[in-house]
Amino acid sequence: MAKETKTNAMRKLDSMKIEYQEHYYTDTGAVNGVEVAQALGENPEQVFKTLVTVGKSGDHYVYMVPVAQELDLKKAAAAVGEKSVAMVKSKELLGLTGYIHGGCSPIGMKKFFRTTIHKTAQDFDAILCSGGKIGFQIELSLDSLAKVIKFDLADIIK
Repeated sequence: MAKETKTNAMRKLDSMKIEYQEHYYTDTGAVNGVEVAQALGENPEQVFKTLVTVGKSGDHYVYMVPVAQELDLKKAAAAVGEKSVAMVKSKELLGLTGYIHGGCSPIGMKKFFRTTIHKTAQDFDAILCSGGKIGFQIELSLDSLAKVIKFDLADIIK
């Protein structure tokens, strides 16, 4: 795979002249986020997965949590003022976000959804998240991320 390949997320960052680092893990066999962090030699607490949910109201929400952690649906709902939230089914993800399961980036979705990032993200100079395609991760500071998407920080893990 050519490293010149750019994803929607990378094109969006490039167009806004926002600095980020690209990380690739193509032939590692990494399946879950913890394996991805290991393949990249990164701290799993610093590598965030992007989760898409739907609230009782029908509104969609995006959450970013460290890959070794699990989203607490009650805390997640409270963070956005919903009675409850549920994970979006994998088959609905592409039509909704433009991304597939395992390659969902908070940057460059078809439509912006309210985003909440677990508060530990602020403990790091930079975090890693999906670059918008399986095998692609992008590393950037929260300040840089805030230039592209609006987000809140909250305690949203179990």
